[in-house]
Amino acid sequence: MSHSGSCFCGAVALEVTGSPEAMGYCHCRSCRSWSGGPVNALSLWKPDAVKVTKGAEHVATFAKTGFSRRQYCAKCGGHLMTDHPTLGLVDVYAATIPTLEFKPGVHVNYAETVLPIRDGLPKLKDFP
Repeated sequence: MSHSGSCFCGAVALEVTGSPEAMGYCHCRSCRSWSGGPVNALSLWKPDAVKVTKGAEHVATFAKTGFSRRQYCAKCGGHLMTDHPTLGLVDVYAATIPTLEFKPGVHVNYAETVLPIRDGLPKLKDFP
């Protein structure tokens, strides 16, 4: 099974194959600032399951820390994914792949939340 998505303007397209390793929400200050929202919906994939299928020349990267390399479209600024090399996983933002049925299983970095959510999912203080 595969799902396709793109940046805001469509210059960059990507495809994810198989199933994500995990899905959930991140509440950390960095994700909130990057996404411009109170929470970030994540889907974590093995790197070989994620492929840029169009516009790789437009993919730009920003690394605030060694933990993550945020990738976005240099043409429109649309967010695509975050590579977490120390975890061996890539977070493809759930909104980037609209055909993926988002089934969150956990909240991470909940100690930093600005939007308490009562949904019965585990709330982890930080990222395991």
